[in-house]
Amino acid sequence: MTRLSVNINKIATLRNARGGQIPDPVLAAVRIQEYGADGITVHPRPDGRHIRFEDVVALKQVVLTEFNIEGYPSESFMNLVSDVRPDQVTLVPDPPDALTSNAGWDTKKHAGFLKEIVARIKSIGCRVSIFLEPDFRLIESAAATGTDRIELYTESYAVGYPVNPYQAIEPFVAAARAAHECGLGVNAGHDLNLDNLAYFAQNVPHLDEVSIGHALISDALYLGLKESIARYRSCLQHGLNQ
Repeated sequence: MTRLSVNINKIATLRNARGGQIPDPVLAAVRIQEYGADGITVHPRPDGRHIRFEDVVALKQVVLTEFNIEGYPSESFMNLVSDVRPDQVTLVPDPPDALTSNAGWDTKKHAGFLKEIVARIKSIGCRVSIFLEPDFRLIESAAATGTDRIELYTESYAVGYPVNPYQAIEPFVAAARAAHECGLGVNAGHDLNLDNLAYFAQNVPHLDEVSIGHALISDALYLGLKESIARYRSCLQHGLNQ
């Protein structure tokens, strides 16, 4: 079954709004794993507006599933990755002031830069994933960087799904097949939720992992964390993953 990694940034955002340590992202990570998630994702940003670098260090001690750190590969980010050595590093082309990730890498334009960064990360034993639009023309150049996986940026699917699910999913099916043919694993994330996740998982082949934060944490306000994780896992149970 496709793995579910839960992004806990929004829990840290709530903590930071009041100050102090409530809610505690580290305790949340422990509970989320107990409730059946396959991994924990964080995306520390330079301004520390949600997950902070010190949170990432603390989380390393409690994440017993898969630890995925997302971010732009600045020197401070690379130093953090080197210290923590997560299971996976997802490279995202965010400028420092980005509200949320809103674009994938141009793997042709930034080929040399990405190749160097990927090599540095893999040298410390971490799997690497590159955040990418569902454009199969960029997948071959992504593979040339030495990355292990790509993460498909799924906002366009989430926007198009209510209008025409088949049309919305087509580019992602093609991209996943192209990635698999290039020897790359396939992750996905951004705006996936309980309404659109099952269709995505059922139709996109070779889907290794989805990373979901905002929607799942929002659902947890009404359903609770345990029930929310159970429902998201249920959406993934019939994915192709082949």
